Amino acid sequence: MDLQTQEAIERLAAEHGRDALLVLLGAPDPESAGIAAETVTLGDPSYAGPLAGAQLGLEVYHVLEDEVRRAVPPEAWEEHIGVMADVLDARALAEAVRSFRGRAGRG
Repeated sequence: MDLQTQEAIERLAAEHGRDALLVLLGAPDPESAGIAAETVTLGDPSYAGPLAGAQLGLEVYHVLEDEVRRAVPPEAWEEHIGVMADVLDARALAEAVRSFRGRAGRG
């Protein structure tokens, strides 16, 4: 996750509160999805960005998770996401992100 994105997430969390945010990731591989999920829950693991040490505990999902798919109208899913679901390992991506949900306190 680049520094500008970390700054935007930090600003939005301060402005709107953690409980008002949900982070939706579209990373193409489990490793990058896991790192991004860790960054918005436990803090930047590289200790280089604005979220270093910031345990925001934000709710985070990958766009290919079943919960997200059920929330998106089928036509929009097919138009914008469907191809990704056909070529990426949705289960591995979901597991990588799910492993970080609930690991940092919210509040």
